[in-house]
Amino acid sequence: MSEHRSLESYTEREKWDLLNTSGRIRYIWDYYKLPIVIACILLYMAGYSAYRHFTHKDVFLYTALVNVAAGEDLTSHLVDGFLDAEQVDTSKNEFHFYSDWYLTDDPSSEYHEYTYATRMKVLAAIDGEQLDIVLMNREAFDAFAQNGYLCNLEELLKQKDAGLYSALQPYLITNMEVLEDNAQDVVLDPSLEYVSKTTEYPMAVDLNECSSAIREAGFESSVYLGVIGNTPRMDTALEYLRYLTQT
Repeated sequence: MSEHRSLESYTEREKWDLLNTSGRIRYIWDYYKLPIVIACILLYMAGYSAYRHFTHKDVFLYTALVNVAAGEDLTSHLVDGFLDAEQVDTSKNEFHFYSDWYLTDDPSSEYHEYTYATRMKVLAAIDGEQLDIVLMNREAFDAFAQNGYLCNLEELLKQKDAGLYSALQPYLITNMEVLEDNAQDVVLDPSLEYVSKTTEYPMAVDLNECSSAIREAGFESSVYLGVIGNTPRMDTALEYLRYLTQT
């Protein structure tokens, strides 16, 4: 007569031998759940790090169109044409090209509903040093200028490239930066007179006057190019300015 044994009397090896496939899987999960979860997390982190390492690309330039819509051909010229001209290795570098950004104070404009979102994008991009060049219409140019986002192109070109400055000097456009004002006080008390301290300097280039690609695109009004003042890619931004005004 076989002796009846309680489950507790079996060794772990004997218990294992008695289990079927699904039981063994359940046994492994019950006893080794935490180590398995930790191992999966570590494997995921290692795989993700390896993926990022092998697929990482450096950003060559950040450019935004604000209140400007570019067709397929012009977009290709603005992005691919520049990368080709600079002989950029696109397997290691990329060009960030923001489009569909709109800034307008006109409540009747079809783009007015996008203004708040665009302002947030602009602030985040500039704060994160992820915006170098802006192509914009006059309304957007005024907004960027008043907030002090644009560098002094005259000073920049004189310092970096006297030849390019001589070529572009007739097309430099001056605008006004508001250094300080009492706009918030006026909002709270409309009886107050608006007072501001401002400065003016050349902040953009009128591309309609010095870029054949922009002229041929047939824009009804001028397209201005400005360079963001805090860009860490100033030399590349100047190369982009040179490219657009010499092609």
